[in-house]
Amino acid sequence: MRMVRRALACIPKGHRILDVPCGWGRVSVELACAGYQVTAADLSEPMLLAAREFFAQQQISCHVEKQDIEKLSYADGSFDAVLCFRFFHHLPYRGLRRRVVHELCRVADRFVLLSYLNPTSVAVVQRRLRARIAGVRPPKHYTPLAEVAGYFRRAGFRLVADFALLRYLASLHLALFESERKVAAVSPTR
Repeated sequence: MRMVRRALACIPKGHRILDVPCGWGRVSVELACAGYQVTAADLSEPMLLAAREFFAQQQISCHVEKQDIEKLSYADGSFDAVLCFRFFHHLPYRGLRRRVVHELCRVADRFVLLSYLNPTSVAVVQRRLRARIAGVRPPKHYTPLAEVAGYFRRAGFRLVADFALLRYLASLHLALFESERKVAAVSPTR
């Protein structure tokens, strides 16, 4: 959550944020407590039920909706920002990763935050070595930042920052992307 908090410092309070997939709502609660208007979405009914229960326990008001991350029902630019945390590494194919990024960018008006597993971190190298010795495939899909940034570039977004608690040791990174359209709109003209 420290990494998420650091990235959120780049997004003004009060913005509308979609947390997808939200899981049981841990990040959604963090966003709501930080002053954002949160919509939590997931495809899994058990996760949605768990999220609703968690929000009630925390006394947090949050929209909770069933959504398919590949075909979100929201209009283009519905949210100021979209957060996709701890999901991207489950996507095994480039085409699927590209479609998910395109959909996140479509519903985001300005920002997308996406976590990914850095394939060159010490932790990943160790996991791959253990998997190779055991004769099994690693269960997660590691994606270089260049590949992730390429998907966003095709969708009209640029990399703003890449956050990690331990850049070369930890595998989990959180990248912040911003719409090129929005960057151009706020840039001074010459």
